[in-house]
Amino acid sequence: MGWWLILAVVLFLACAALIVAEVFVPSGGLISVSALACLVGGIAIFFHYSTVAGWIGVLLAMVMIPATLIVAYKILPKTRFGKNVTLAPPQREQGDAVPDTAELKKLLGTTGVVLTPLRPVGTCDFSGRRVECVAESGYVDKGMKVKVICVQSTQLTVRMIEDS
Repeated sequence: MGWWLILAVVLFLACAALIVAEVFVPSGGLISVSALACLVGGIAIFFHYSTVAGWIGVLLAMVMIPATLIVAYKILPKTRFGKNVTLAPPQREQGDAVPDTAELKKLLGTTGVVLTPLRPVGTCDFSGRRVECVAESGYVDKGMKVKVICVQSTQLTVRMIEDS
């Protein structure tokens, strides 16, 4: 009977490893289903051994799963392995701050040039200042002249200026 208990413990450890793998590997839930199968198999073996061992297995699972998730999400990304398998957060430069509404209100009525096509969102240049803008309607090609017609919060709405 000792081998059965070893198998149950191995299934519990496999469950924990699969939970950690699920955090890093996109599998559409297949790894989670495998982890659940290992957990159910381990608990079934514990209950087959004895009812007391089965309930101990259930309690162990109730502690193991949250602890494994905490390790996977909180501790593992700080390890050397975790840093190698996770993406670094984006680094903002000093000038990349989102302008506030007061700064943007100063641009109301000014004209600028479209830097990236507005579909309907893109980037425009207003006297050397790059700002994300929303076209009033439709698509505006790169290089076209636009005028700021509305400022709401941190969103500039622009209208294309027809060359006369």
